[in-house]
Amino acid sequence: MAVIKTIDLVGVSTNSWRDAAHKALDEASKTLRGIEGFDVLETSAIVEDNEIAEYHTHVRIRFRLDR
Repeated sequence: MAVIKTIDLVGVSTNSWRDAAHKALDEASKTLRGIEGFDVLETSAIVEDNEIAEYHTHVRIRFRLDR
């Protein structure tokens, strides 16, 4: 029987929400095996001087536990 675990991460980018999601996935893949997918839970941004300074993408990454 398989068990799937999840972790939540927030990727940060100065380019886009998509890039922020990629950064979260890239970081997770450094230490997790068996990543099967992720859900975007929320997007937000930091504004400085009326411009978007940072894009934040909150993702929930799913991976299969290897026993």
